[in-house]
Amino acid sequence: MFVLFASSVNCAFADDVDLPASGDLWDNYGASQDFYGQDKKGVSDEEFDKAIEQIKDKQSRGLFGRKKRDKNIPKGEEYRQSNESEVLKVHSDNSFFPVVSLPVEIAVGEGVLPVGHYQIQGERKDNGEIVLKFYQAHTMLAQFPAVETKDDYDQELITFALWFPEGDKQLKIVYGSLDFNAYTIVNIKE
Repeated sequence: MFVLFASSVNCAFADDVDLPASGDLWDNYGASQDFYGQDKKGVSDEEFDKAIEQIKDKQSRGLFGRKKRDKNIPKGEEYRQSNESEVLKVHSDNSFFPVVSLPVEIAVGEGVLPVGHYQIQGERKDNGEIVLKFYQAHTMLAQFPAVETKDDYDQELITFALWFPEGDKQLKIVYGSLDFNAYTIVNIKE
């Protein structure tokens, strides 16, 4: 019974504790403890007005709302462009390369041009021969001789590239630009 008596002595009841919230919270604010990390000293009206004036001054000078520039990002157009697009732009004398999506593998000599998207550049060589060059990124993957034509294949755009089936074993790839329109017939890899 002695143990029971000792434990009841150390016990406190809710009626015996004076909690800060027994009245209104604001009745005892700052009386004996810090509130949310604030120090016990309050802010005077002069200090408050001075802080408001400093904020208005910064706003009038435009210091708020300005985003800090990440110093790791380079300045200029290079940030918005990849190296590939820069190489293509320089290589093509700022002309537009149309894109064609090839759904089948194309035979290129002993190799193969895989399924994928290709930028096509038509070029007239010094001897008058026309070739169509197939690029992915800045790498030319294939080059095919082409035949010049007056047909615009009912395209509204001046620069275009598309393909048509030419039987079961070939594709007709057409190219149009401001300089000329041309086509080439390529073999599908079996």
